Amino acid sequence: MKHSSLIVLIVLMVMFPSCNFLREKGLIGKKKALAKMMAVRDSIRVADSIKLVHEKLMAIENAKLDSLRKVEEDRLALEAKFKYNLIVGSFLTPEYAKDLSEEYRKQGYDPQIIKVDDSKFEFVAAEAHNSFNKAVTRLREFQDTVQIDTWMYIKK
Repeated sequence: MKHSSLIVLIVLMVMFPSCNFLREKGLIGKKKALAKMMAVRDSIRVADSIKLVHEKLMAIENAKLDSLRKVEEDRLALEAKFKYNLIVGSFLTPEYAKDLSEEYRKQGYDPQIIKVDDSKFEFVAAEAHNSFNKAVTRLREFQDTVQIDTWMYIKK
């Protein structure tokens, strides 16, 4: 009987380790769970930081786009105040201006005679445009194909 109780005691000791072992197992499990929770928390903080930086960058980008849009609107508004004339001749004698104007009218253009303030000159404009870019394009074409001495006069 002594042997059987000794055997039972040994079996119990093997099957159920000491209290210290169980405590350590429980603490290790808790430490792992705590480490996982802290890793998740840190990941969420990093994700939140990235999101905040992204939002700030998007706000800066939107501000830049708004600024560019405003500048373009202002440029177009300013441009609309002016008339861009392609000048093919300037004369002191009004009859010469009328003669050149008639020549361009016969060629299919809609010429205008522009009297310059505080000057005795009259300009003959073969074309007039509301857009600076369009006027520059037409000026180059005009100089290449019609009149090489054509220039642009900008009038309010």
